[in-house]
Amino acid sequence: MTIAVVAIHIIVSVTLIVLILLHSGRGGGLSEMFGGGLGSAAAGSTVVERNLDRFTVILGLIFGITTVLLALRLK
Repeated sequence: MTIAVVAIHIIVSVTLIVLILLHSGRGGGLSEMFGGGLGSAAAGSTVVERNLDRFTVILGLIFGITTVLLALRLK
C-alpha cells in the first residue's frame, strides 16, 4: 500500500507543479501561451482559468491527503 500511495503522491506533485506554473499571475504566466492572454484580461476569468483553478485545488487536496497517509503509514 505504501508504494501505491508514494506513486500517487509523486504523480500528483509533478502535476501540481505544472498546473501552478500554468496559472496567470501579474505578468501573465505560462497560461498566455495557451490562449489566456488579452482575452482573459478584458473578459475576466475564463472557463479555462476556472477549470485550471478547480484542478489545482483538487490536486492540492489529494496531495495533502497522501501526505497525511504517508506520515501515518511511515510513523
